[in-house]
Amino acid sequence: MQFDHAGIATDDADQLADLYGTLFDAPVAHKEVMDDGLRVVFLDLGDGYFELLEPTDGGTVARYLDRNGPGIHHLAVATEDIEAALETARDAGVSLIDEQPRPGAWGHEVAFLHPKDTGGVLLEFVQH
Repeated sequence: MQFDHAGIATDDADQLADLYGTLFDAPVAHKEVMDDGLRVVFLDLGDGYFELLEPTDGGTVARYLDRNGPGIHHLAVATEDIEAALETARDAGVSLIDEQPRPGAWGHEVAFLHPKDTGGVLLEFVQH
């Protein structure tokens, strides 16, 4: 496994993409509007990405912003076998938000682990 991206909740993904693009010389690699009311912008950092998360119609990121304000929402790790990664998490006693992989941005399969069992960090498995 390897680091894939940091998901950052924001009210304005384009504005933050402009700032991060300037600060880190990070070009936009991908933009997408998800079916669950979320707009995502991925900035290429070379060895990983910033995924900027802007809610368009409620949802979990909107609730996160209401509770916490903008900031790091989750960390994602790439895996070649998401089913095996979920099984390892189950065996370690980690609660899963997603019992089965689901479609994520960029056509990838994703699954989230509950932060109550991962040191307070929302973690995501991503299979490319």
